[in-house]
Amino acid sequence: MDETTEEILKGFDESWSLVEADYESRINNNPQLNFLIPVYSFIRKLKQAGENKHFRLGTSMGELVISRSVAFRLRQDQKFIKIEAFDNSFIVSLRDGKKLYREYTIKDLDDERLTGLIQTLKSTLVD
Repeated sequence: MDETTEEILKGFDESWSLVEADYESRINNNPQLNFLIPVYSFIRKLKQAGENKHFRLGTSMGELVISRSVAFRLRQDQKFIKIEAFDNSFIVSLRDGKKLYREYTIKDLDDERLTGLIQTLKSTLVD
């Protein structure tokens, strides 16, 4: 593996650790945020499946953002998945800064539509 690839993978993995710790802290310190527990569990499940080698995680206004961005901040043209958690559902979308490609309201993060969005995003180039 070349040095550039190693740096990208390190950045991806670090982003997962930071976001995972952020969600854990929010949940543990504020019982009103228990609706975030499924998102936290989803992050851990994806990490155990090795997806931290394919994606960068981030948060935006409390929403989970999954991207293939090498850099910390997304450019307007970079695709990403956004997961918004509510008490009884989630809104998941594939978008970039300018366009909404797909959006679903789902009850469970194991929904095949979210799995499809992840596979679609995985097929985009790391940039």
